[in-house]
Amino acid sequence: MTHMHVAGSVHADVAAAGPQWLTVPTDVNELDPELWSSTVRRRRDGVLEVGGIDLRTLVGQVGTPAYIIDEVDFRSRARAFRDAFAGWDVYYASKAFITRTVAGWVHQEGLFLEVCTEGELRTALEGGFQAARIGMHGNNKSRRELELALRAGVGRIIVDSLDEIDRIEELCQRLEVRARVMVRVTPGVEAHTHEYIATAHEDQKFGFSIANGAAMVAMVRCQSSPLIELLGIHSHIGSQIFDTGGFEVAARRTMKLRWQFRQATGVLLPELDLGGGFGVAYTSQDTPSTPQDLAADLRDIVESEAAAHQMPVPHVCLEPGRAIVGPAGMAVYEVGTVKPVDLDGGAQRVYVSVDGGMSDNIRPALYAAEYSAVLANRSSAEPGTLCRVVGKHCEGGDILVRDVYLPADIHPGDLIAVPTSGAYSRSMASNYNHVPRPPVISVRQAEWTTLLRRETLDDLLALDAGPITGTLPR
Repeated sequence: MTHMHVAGSVHADVAAAGPQWLTVPTDVNELDPELWSSTVRRRRDGVLEVGGIDLRTLVGQVGTPAYIIDEVDFRSRARAFRDAFAGWDVYYASKAFITRTVAGWVHQEGLFLEVCTEGELRTALEGGFQAARIGMHGNNKSRRELELALRAGVGRIIVDSLDEIDRIEELCQRLEVRARVMVRVTPGVEAHTHEYIATAHEDQKFGFSIANGAAMVAMVRCQSSPLIELLGIHSHIGSQIFDTGGFEVAARRTMKLRWQFRQATGVLLPELDLGGGFGVAYTSQDTPSTPQDLAADLRDIVESEAAAHQMPVPHVCLEPGRAIVGPAGMAVYEVGTVKPVDLDGGAQRVYVSVDGGMSDNIRPALYAAEYSAVLANRSSAEPGTLCRVVGKHCEGGDILVRDVYLPADIHPGDLIAVPTSGAYSRSMASNYNHVPRPPVISVRQAEWTTLLRRETLDDLLALDAGPITGTLPR
């Protein structure tokens, strides 16, 4: 939902009593299991528990706001993708969230890893991840990043421009290595998602167009280079996708391109990467597919297209990120103020302000992403009232949860938990208004571990070079 309005999305639908899909809960304390990680429970005293630890005790030690990652749930989802797509390569998309410890989890569960920057690559390598199991993405990789990838021996580089191919050849010649690459193509699929996270239509920055022949030019360019080993074709149609229709179109066009390349060069490329973007449940309106259903559908699609072109089935790769870490995480905040606001038409909405905001989750402000929330430190016998959970930043669009029913007795000091916050919250966090970024805490079997410590004001001030002293001319 984009909530379009000439004055900005925050002003849209102001008279509406919440979206049509959001209904008043019969029990405001009930947890929707589709939205929470597998170890989350509400105890008899009403306090939420995750990984065997109650949130009230946990935030008493680590403070708020905080991101909590359920390690058991993360590993379970990673294994589910690995097992469902047995025989294919599953790359965890580290842009969703990565630390050295998380890289270790991914490695231990038998997945591959894809990175986009020097920071992500160094984190993976320092976390002990094998370079040969890493793929390097990015539409504008620097020479420094490419050199690090080539020196480390990454398993593949996904090339995105002719300029990049030139850089790779220059570096390979100097380093006396050979690069293994895939060519990223844009298959012209309009994924049913927000414009900012749809990545396979023609008018955007990623990949080579199939339609105008640029993809074939890039593939022939790579194949003809003695310094490059061309592995195959890569496509990615977007994010937060709930059906395989878009993947079917992308597979049809990339498999046709594979066939055309064989006709032109006599070379049958061994690999095809269909990307990721598998959706997760942020609210009760979301209905994600299971890894098993996705695998069955995608196998049928690829096998059908291979048969249609009388070609062997390629070795296929997938890149889930959000679908693994998103549901494994939650964000926890403390309520600071509660403010009822009268709306047009006699409706009312309660604004619940918390001690975080768009600096720790930019997605609602960036592309109107929807989230849910619950009272986390107690249960309530009061009915649900329509609320908007907002942050502390100096922006009217600083909204964390646009519409949610919380207990009518919500008050300052309460804890709010936002499910499905594991992906893109911390990795897209900022220091807007000079607010330090929250910590990331993993929980497992009644123990907690700091993955990323809380930033402090001293951290921020340490980057400040200070005033330039001197006298002004008279």
